[in-house]
Amino acid sequence: MTTIRGAAAITGAASGIGRALAIEFAHRGCDLALADRDEAGLKSLAAEIGAQRKISVHRVDVSEPDDIAQFAAEAVATHPALNIVINNAGVALMGTFEEIDQAQMDWLFDINFWGVVHGTRAFLPHLKTQAEAHVVNISSIFGIIAPPGQSAYAAAKFAVRGFSESVRHELAVARSPVRLSVVHPGGVATSIARSSRTGVGVTDNARRAEAIERFERAAKTTPKDAALRIIRGIERNEPRILIGNDARFMDLLQRFRPGTYWAPLQRRLEKLGK
Repeated sequence: MTTIRGAAAITGAASGIGRALAIEFAHRGCDLALADRDEAGLKSLAAEIGAQRKISVHRVDVSEPDDIAQFAAEAVATHPALNIVINNAGVALMGTFEEIDQAQMDWLFDINFWGVVHGTRAFLPHLKTQAEAHVVNISSIFGIIAPPGQSAYAAAKFAVRGFSESVRHELAVARSPVRLSVVHPGGVATSIARSSRTGVGVTDNARRAEAIERFERAAKTTPKDAALRIIRGIERNEPRILIGNDARFMDLLQRFRPGTYWAPLQRRLEKLGK
């Protein structure tokens, strides 16, 4: 089992799951290196946690590799015992493949996939010097299933899953002290849908409003519950962490019907939406 100790670095820490993780890690005695583009949100979080832990805040755009490299260097210098890294920052993009342009797809991949890759690369040399360490990469249930209208998001989250599983196997073969978990949340009550971008070809504003309402209606898991599940997964060295009954159901459905899961899933979603 991995012991929650030392310090944790968290991207996307100003809100949602990242913020909840920071609070729960602090309660367990971890110091924190918190990264986000939202400096005000980071300062608010640091003030909420208070002086009980050593906290450093870092304005980081995870789409910029240099920002991530600087974050890792500063975090390790400030917290030499840092042994947990959570690559959590992410964005959403609504629209079919034909409604989003290449620039928008690149924007999403730079954050949701390359941000995870660069974050893992930047911290791994330090983590390997620790007696035990853990990397947590946040994918999504859309890294297991791929609904229509989510081609960019699902592609990036499937990529996070594949990247994470391969690196985990490499670490195991090398007998590294670093463990790696990939997380697949279902609907978690965060602001990701409301802050999502819309494809350049989407002209129906009502469709966006309906999608946000549908997500918020289905998002039953609180950020705190998601954070607690992730921490339990770290402690147990779980390679894959599913969050929420919806994620567990969709994972099972995909296993039983890997090529034809969408039709029954769509019928189930339509019933829930009534």
